Amino acid sequence: MESRICLIRHGITEGNKQRLYYGHTDIPLADEGIEELKALTEVGTYPDSGSAAFYTTGMIRTEQTLEIIYGKREHEALDQLREINFGDFEMRSHGKLKELEEYQIWIADKRGELAPPNGESINIFHSRISSGFEELKNRHLQRVLSLRHREENALSVAVCHGGTISAVLQDVYPDREKNFYAWIPKPGHGYILYMEDGSIVDTEKF
Repeated sequence: MESRICLIRHGITEGNKQRLYYGHTDIPLADEGIEELKALTEVGTYPDSGSAAFYTTGMIRTEQTLEIIYGKREHEALDQLREINFGDFEMRSHGKLKELEEYQIWIADKRGELAPPNGESINIFHSRISSGFEELKNRHLQRVLSLRHREENALSVAVCHGGTISAVLQDVYPDREKNFYAWIPKPGHGYILYMEDGSIVDTEKF
C-alpha cells in the first residue's frame, strides 16, 4: 500500500497580495485566491482524495481552501500547525514598520530567539510546528494501520500555511542548504511526503 501525507498551502489572501506580516490574524481568501484554487483543481494539481483523512488549522483561509479543492469534507483542526504569530506586527508591512526600533531589532536577529511584541520567536514557532507535525504523523500512522487489512492506500491531507510547510521541510531535510523562505511553496501548492514505517522517504513538490 502507498502511504502519503499531503501538505497544501492555502490560497492567496489580501495579506499575501499586500505583503503583510500576518499569521494568527484570521482573514479569508482573496477573490484571486479562490479563482486560482479552482483552476488548479480543474487541471488535477491535487492528489485524488479517495478515503483520505483531512485536516486544516481551523483558520478561515485553510477552511475555504479545503472546501474549494475537495468539497465539504469531515475534517479535524490541528491548531499547532498554524502560522507564526507576529504579535503587534500583524497586518502591517515592512514599509509601515521599518522606522520602529523593536522591528529593526527583531529582523536583525539571526538566531530566531527574539519575538515581535506579543508574538512568538522563530525558534518557538519551529518547536510548535515540530510538535504539531508529530501529531499529524501519528494520526496518519493510525490510519495506515487501520487500512492495511483492506490493502487501501493511506492519504492524509493537511491544508496549512507557507511558514508551517517550510518549518516541516527544514526538519525533514536539515542537511540541505536552503533557507526558510526557499521551502515555502506558492499559495495553493505544497508537497507530498511519501512515508514508510512512519518515516518520510521521499518528497514531491507540486
